[in-house]
Amino acid sequence: MKKFYLVVALLGCLYSADAQQYEYKVVTSVESIIPSGLGRSRLISANDERNYKDFTSQRTDGKSQKDKRNKSSRSKIRVKNFEETKLLNFFNLGGIRFQNIAANDAVTTSKINTMSEEGWELAFVTSAVESFGGKGDSNGIFITRYVFKRKIEATNEE
Repeated sequence: MKKFYLVVALLGCLYSADAQQYEYKVVTSVESIIPSGLGRSRLISANDERNYKDFTSQRTDGKSQKDKRNKSSRSKIRVKNFEETKLLNFFNLGGIRFQNIAANDAVTTSKINTMSEEGWELAFVTSAVESFGGKGDSNGIFITRYVFKRKIEATNEE
């Protein structure tokens, strides 16, 4: 019977060890794909935190509840404390610059390696593009979001 309780206790420990909590961090790269190299490219990482609930309202049937109307100020959403790393544009006057892409990869890899050393694990990556749409459209960016996670250390506050 003692072996049974020991096995149950061990299984309980394994289960509780697996139920870990994580914190997440998003790093975004914005790379210009504007012809002639006129855009700006950056790697952005916020140093401040925001609680999304402070800027969220509930809606039903597409209409805002009058007493729950979202009156949050844009200035309170804005983050002024962030890390901005310069990247090179994909294009210059001569066209696409593969050296610039390689340089951006090296800088981004350095950021990922540094975060890994700080205990962050790359959870997933997602990207999108808004590209040059023809004559008269001088807009174009390639955006990539890197989502990192790391374990939150348990504290014994009991």
